[in-house]
Amino acid sequence: MTTARPRAPRRGTARRRDDILREVLAGNGDIAELAARFGISVSTVRRDLQQLAGDGHIHRTYGGAVADGHTAERSLDEKESGNRAQKEAIALAAADRVADGDVILIDAGTTTGRLARALRSRSGLTVITNSTIALRHLADAEGVELIVLGGRVRRPNGAILGPEGEETLRRLTPDVVFLGADGLHARDGLSCPTLEQAHSKELMAERGREVFVLADASKLGLSPFPYHARQTVPWTLITDAGTPAGTVKEFAATLNCAVLTV
Repeated sequence: MTTARPRAPRRGTARRRDDILREVLAGNGDIAELAARFGISVSTVRRDLQQLAGDGHIHRTYGGAVADGHTAERSLDEKESGNRAQKEAIALAAADRVADGDVILIDAGTTTGRLARALRSRSGLTVITNSTIALRHLADAEGVELIVLGGRVRRPNGAILGPEGEETLRRLTPDVVFLGADGLHARDGLSCPTLEQAHSKELMAERGREVFVLADASKLGLSPFPYHARQTVPWTLITDAGTPAGTVKEFAATLNCAVLTV
């Protein structure tokens, strides 16, 4: 008795998996986004990703997949649970840089989300954001005029991305821009999970009169993802007091940026 050979996937299925693989390799591995992009069900995407992972092309993660060899992106809950005291200190130091009446931009991230929460009681502020966390904290803040950059919500980091938001951003000139960071490398700049997000951060920095990057010591020297937002304008890094003095000097010299430890 012979054993039946496994059936090859139909040509349409094989082509779709090739297309999904290209998206994952480009950093776009979120299940919901892939389903919307290809007009298929979430369960179909899961099956395709499982097959691609089984073939050794990618790694499955919570909510999606990443290319082989790249760090899996953590969920917001996972990010929020780490280094809470350091993030809070950084957020409060950033809030001290905001004056009533300012127009500021708050990027997506958990530390920037804490900054948004710290600004809830301010008056006369205009806050521009692409962050679902900031939106949650500031939507009912009476003294804050809130401008939300349009686009689609990217999971798992809660960033709102897309050409609609970038077009709006090109018409705005914030007094202060606060950028979040998954990693910050002295040579390459801000590490980002997708090329789209790297471009978004660069544009945000270019539009601001003053720019701060909020990153605790655990993120310095890391490039967990293959895409980077380059430093195109002067900016200040706000980090925690646990950052080694040598690291502070390296970043200040290599990136030609100011460093504030709190």
